[in-house]
Amino acid sequence: MIHTEVILLVSAMIGLGLFCHYLDAKYQWQLSAWFYGKPVNPFLKKVAASGHSSAETKKDAEIAALKERIAVLEKIVTEPAYELNQELSKLCR
Repeated sequence: MIHTEVILLVSAMIGLGLFCHYLDAKYQWQLSAWFYGKPVNPFLKKVAASGHSSAETKKDAEIAALKERIAVLEKIVTEPAYELNQELSKLCR
């Protein structure tokens, strides 16, 4: 191959990559993820303003709810009355 052919081939590949990134940014087609082999659902649109999809928001809400439940359980377990009940139940056995 001649040097000019190599230069044209590399520049065409770079141009195609930039064009795919442009389409990803403008239309959220997720072509770059497809080229990199990342599994994506093309029918789910990304939320452009917040940067989070609805699935991520749902997961974040679920994690927050679970953290709140854990905090409540920790309060229950650390109460002196709960500890007293545990000691009484051990003595009754």
